[in-house]
Amino acid sequence: LSETRDDLKNQGEKKHPSDFAIWMKASTDHIMRWPSPWSNGFPGWHLECSAMSTKYLGQEFDIHGGGGDLKFPHHENEIAQNIGACGCSPARYWLHANMLLMNGRKMSKSDGNTISPQQLFSGDSPHISKAYSPMVVKFFMLQSHYRSTLDLTDDALQAAEKGYSRLMEANHALTRIVGTNSGSETAIDKEILKLIEAVDIDMSDDFNAPKAIGRLFEIVPKINSLKDGHIQPSEISNTTIEKIRAIFSAYFQDILGLKDEKSSSENGHSVVDGLMQLILDIRQNARTNKDWDTSDKIRDTLNELQIKVKDGKEGSSWSL
Repeated sequence: LSETRDDLKNQGEKKHPSDFAIWMKASTDHIMRWPSPWSNGFPGWHLECSAMSTKYLGQEFDIHGGGGDLKFPHHENEIAQNIGACGCSPARYWLHANMLLMNGRKMSKSDGNTISPQQLFSGDSPHISKAYSPMVVKFFMLQSHYRSTLDLTDDALQAAEKGYSRLMEANHALTRIVGTNSGSETAIDKEILKLIEAVDIDMSDDFNAPKAIGRLFEIVPKINSLKDGHIQPSEISNTTIEKIRAIFSAYFQDILGLKDEKSSSENGHSVVDGLMQLILDIRQNARTNKDWDTSDKIRDTLNELQIKVKDGKEGSSWSL
């Protein structure tokens, strides 16, 4: 039960290769030092985790996470301890995440191949061309299965930013779309409902977030076609529209934790959206009155602010 750090390193007290220290003997100047029947010392690394999980989560709980490098020996030793103390394994499911690479290589401070979260958000790093928001970084990470390696590159972050924006624009468009078909399910209803069902099936398959997000992307063209008038309201039921809203809301907010960065209040009401709609209405009035100078000035000024305006049959929309 008790080993000094030197003995542990040199395997001096081991009777079997799989033995490990539950209690560590502390030197007189060690910061962690408590009396015990075995020595004045502190719990071993593995025991700390077993004690914390048992105290806060109980003898059995659903999910235990950790890096793939912790599977052996750390998590195996946790299981051994809990079985010995409680008669059961602590977790029902063990989720071992893989490694994060950067530019195809292992992150290393010695060769400068590293980046901090603060640098990602500020853009203050030679490895990236601009700053990326926390939601974009989270979305980027969600596009790789947790058991797969993830390669952080500037190109991948830019692609994630575009994808995140596309999904959020579709989510915004949903607030203005209605379906008027009240008869039997149309072909479009059936196609969309099948995709909605597939989102949950994919996410339930070992937390396959990338595949579930891919299903949401398959729904986006249908939303855009409804918004632009390529699919008529009579071709889809409002029940299907409500199910699209529900699945987008559930996954963005509750499951994936993706906050809409255009929203500036807790209840989801977007002040920015309201202001932009006012600007687009003013621009539309200028276009209707053939006041092209005002219309072009609004569009060009928004472009300078990196806000893109898209004119369609159903009106104008904007995106970052």
